[in-house]
Amino acid sequence: MVIEPTPPKVALDEEQDSDCAEQSQKGRKKRLLWLGGACLLTAGAIIAIPRLTSQSPPPQETSDVNVLPVETVTVQPKSGYQVSRSYTGKMVARRNSKLGLECGGELTEVLVEEGDRVAAGEPIARLDTRNLSVQKQQLQAQHSRALAQLEQLKNGSRQEKIAAARARVRNLQEELELKQKQRSRREFLYQEGAISQEQRDEAVSGEQALQARLDQAESQLQELLNGTRQEEIAAQKATVEELQAKLEEIEIKLSQSVLTAPFDGIVSQRFLDEGTVVKTGQPVIELIGNTAPEARVGVPPSVAQQFQEGASAKLTIDGDSYQGTVTSIPPEISEQTQTRTLVFRLPPDALLETTPGQTVQLNYRTTIDKQGYWLPISALTKGIRGLWTVYVVVPDGEKSKVQQEAVEMIHQQENRALVRGTLEPNAEIVANGTHRLVPGQRVSVKNE
Repeated sequence: MVIEPTPPKVALDEEQDSDCAEQSQKGRKKRLLWLGGACLLTAGAIIAIPRLTSQSPPPQETSDVNVLPVETVTVQPKSGYQVSRSYTGKMVARRNSKLGLECGGELTEVLVEEGDRVAAGEPIARLDTRNLSVQKQQLQAQHSRALAQLEQLKNGSRQEKIAAARARVRNLQEELELKQKQRSRREFLYQEGAISQEQRDEAVSGEQALQARLDQAESQLQELLNGTRQEEIAAQKATVEELQAKLEEIEIKLSQSVLTAPFDGIVSQRFLDEGTVVKTGQPVIELIGNTAPEARVGVPPSVAQQFQEGASAKLTIDGDSYQGTVTSIPPEISEQTQTRTLVFRLPPDALLETTPGQTVQLNYRTTIDKQGYWLPISALTKGIRGLWTVYVVVPDGEKSKVQQEAVEMIHQQENRALVRGTLEPNAEIVANGTHRLVPGQRVSVKNE
């Protein structure tokens, strides 16, 4: 059995002591490095602080940095402002008539169409006049006979005249018989409801007229037999005049059967066509005057008082502008709109470009008497109690500063407003950029 020798204890202790010495030496090196870095930082700070202190601006220069440049406007008092007003009206024809016939009957011709231009006196429509033509022929024959009889009375009776008188009596008797038959037939038709009372009355009237003529012819024959008297001659003259009056009446009815244009114009509407049985006065067409229409615009009474006849104003119709002239200002006030009407005459060139019924606008500028100052909208800041505020540039020693003033807005036009308040004439008001300012802010005026 071999027993190994135990290492000496002294050798182990020496190794442990050498390790501890190495660790202690490393710790001292780290501490020395930290201390050296701290010393360097401290020295750098000591050197930099005086330099930074020497570069800072003096106290008086620091205040100049807070001075803001501003643009200003110089205000002057104004005695009022102008506003534009627009009033709406309508184009109206200076002449506008619904034309009808003065007597009834069947419409045989309508000679115009809508949009046609007609001259004064030009035929527009016609009625059936055959019945009137027959009556005219009959009256002409009667009138001729009456004239012949009158001449016979004047010249005295002769056998030939007496014979003619007898023949006339026979002729009238035959006519009367015919009329009686016609009247009888019409009486029957009237009872059956086939004809109107007017037609029946015409037959009765014709029969009565013939009866009167027959009586007269018989009396004349008797006068011829008895000899002519002055009273007879006078009576015959009256007969001639009566027949002449009836002929003239027929001529009037014939003329009334033709509808003519009462003035130069344009047919705006056609109501009836051929074949229609019209009543007396029933409209056939509507005719508007062949002249430039009038513009009628309703305005408040206070505005109407500012116009007078002959005054001119700008009128706008479908985007086109015309210079209208006031022709009349009726005194009546409309109950519905409480306005007065201004009547304008348009220039001749408006005839072909405007039509009745179009909307017209009256563009009118008026002056409102209000004292104040004009300021740009950008100079105003919303205040309290419905007021606005502005910044007024005032002296502050050798410098300038701003102070707030309250103003009331009277009127606004696009980018400017008329205000009133405690402002003084020639005051300088900050024009824009008011959001950067506070009361007492120092400023410098930099107007271009």
